[in-house]
Amino acid sequence: MHAFIDNYSVAMTALLTKNYRWFSDSIDSPGFRDQLRDIAITLPTVEGERFYEIDATSSEGRLDPAFHVVKWHGPEYPTIIYHHGNNENPFNYGRASKNTFKSILYKNKDEIDANLISLRAPYHNNDMKYYFKKMARLSEFTAMLSTSVNLVESLVQMLQNSGCSRVAVAGLSLGGWVTNLHRSFYNSANLYIPIFAGASLGELFLTSCYQQLSSDLAKGNPEIIRTCLNFDQEFKKIEDDNVYPLLAKFDQIIEYNVQSLCYEKQQVAVINKGHITGALSSDALREHILRYALA
Repeated sequence: MHAFIDNYSVAMTALLTKNYRWFSDSIDSPGFRDQLRDIAITLPTVEGERFYEIDATSSEGRLDPAFHVVKWHGPEYPTIIYHHGNNENPFNYGRASKNTFKSILYKNKDEIDANLISLRAPYHNNDMKYYFKKMARLSEFTAMLSTSVNLVESLVQMLQNSGCSRVAVAGLSLGGWVTNLHRSFYNSANLYIPIFAGASLGELFLTSCYQQLSSDLAKGNPEIIRTCLNFDQEFKKIEDDNVYPLLAKFDQIIEYNVQSLCYEKQQVAVINKGHITGALSSDALREHILRYALA
């Protein structure tokens, strides 16, 4: 059932977005190291619990990341930085919104003894059509991820400079990739909690059921996609025992047998769900995050 729901969901998305395919216009892109170097972020003065729009520049032009300080007790408390999944509405806390931060942490925020910060990736302040148009270029995708990674780094540095002694970076799916990318290239947070992510990002578009949404250009040039998006070597070079991954056993998008390989030294927690049913398992995901973030 779990695998069926993943496959059905992707097939329906492919049908509804048949005029849009990932990387259909271009597969020319800098790698993550170069993108991270070229992105500049100006962090505003953080003054309490509110939304903060960010000024960011990249090789793709100006980008629009943001963050929401949802809960702030003070620097003496642990801080959880959470990054949303693909095409979510991370700052919409309404009942029908697609927002894993809402379902996992926000609805229980009063019971969580920690500071909470939610991020919004570039291109996630508009509709799905706008988002898919942006994803027609591989360079826009890597710029989006890299901007989120650099925003995480800016926040980690700000928090540590203000006296926070425990900063956890967590995220689901797209947010899990951001989490692992930050660990691979900065590793400045105290711990990392990637949910439904690994380090072989290229395989998502080449071998999983999600390849239905990939362009023929991308699928016809697998080595270019892998060279640009896979960051297994960088991830494995980090020797700190500070990552606590959670994967879904029946996930057809973030395939367990593929993405678990990067976690050579870490024990991987496994939920007997698929990608969609796993993302809906809010209580289990919250328990996993808090078990480590508040330890």
